[in-house]
Amino acid sequence: MDRPAGYGELKLFSGSAHPDLAREIAHHLSLPMGQCRLRRFPDTEVSFQIDENIRGTDVFIVQPTCAPVDEHIMELLIMIDAFRRSSAARITAVIPYYGYARQDRKDKPRVPISAKLVANILSASGVDRVLTMDLHKAQIQGFFDIPVDHLFAAPVIIDFLARQNFPNLTIVAPDAGGAERARAYAKRLGGELAVIDKRRTDDGTAEVMNVVGDVAGRTCIIQDDIIDTAGTITKAATALTENGAARVFACAVHGVLSGPALDRIEKAPLEKLIVTNTIPLNGDRARHSKIVSLSVAKLLSQAIRSIHEESSVSSLFV
Repeated sequence: MDRPAGYGELKLFSGSAHPDLAREIAHHLSLPMGQCRLRRFPDTEVSFQIDENIRGTDVFIVQPTCAPVDEHIMELLIMIDAFRRSSAARITAVIPYYGYARQDRKDKPRVPISAKLVANILSASGVDRVLTMDLHKAQIQGFFDIPVDHLFAAPVIIDFLARQNFPNLTIVAPDAGGAERARAYAKRLGGELAVIDKRRTDDGTAEVMNVVGDVAGRTCIIQDDIIDTAGTITKAATALTENGAARVFACAVHGVLSGPALDRIEKAPLEKLIVTNTIPLNGDRARHSKIVSLSVAKLLSQAIRSIHEESSVSSLFV
């Protein structure tokens, strides 16, 4: 790979959060994985050592800050410090899933804005740049005092959905806040748009899911950015079925899938849930018959190549 002026050889390293994704990115870049050792002392402190010379190199560290979130953030900070002290020319943190992104504002009194705090800590650690994907709110980019390249997994998901040739397609936003994103999917796929309007009953004891739009006899795909406990999408799937939807699917970029998510997905009138591998699917998540995982490794590798070569990344944003 050609070396741009000012930066040396491209080096790709991985934390413990998602080594499979890092290896897949390395394959697309035709690069070997960087040599390092990451382990824990008996008291759980992180120990990290780089096993090759990285002086003057362009370092990319792949580490989504998924569960256990705090451990993976701390690992990333320690790795950044090691590379900075070892004279890397530039350090880019590749964070496909940015933990704490949902704590992006004060929604009640006396609470932190944790997404901003994590951005402050990363900026102070010495990292030069962040490459991330589908932030819960795009404005989180502004929390950083360093450059942020914000990619979207939409091309990967839309390409997969287009190849399914679903008839009578409707893209469904699970709430009003997701309508703009769902509209973009519907436009690209030539489908209709529907929105789930969630409201509490007058006594506040139950949540009513009203479907805005005609879904009778249609193939419905619920589109969201994050699926955590899966309560929203499974309730939405039930509401769509009750309103006459012929088939119901769901897709999301980040499959957190914590707590009761797998059980809810299994019981819901949902044929498939499509997620990407920004977060690793392990154990029961990987084996679940309804869950399909799409890889964003090629997209991330293209962004890494563009950053390294100092060329435009904007073509990957849509």
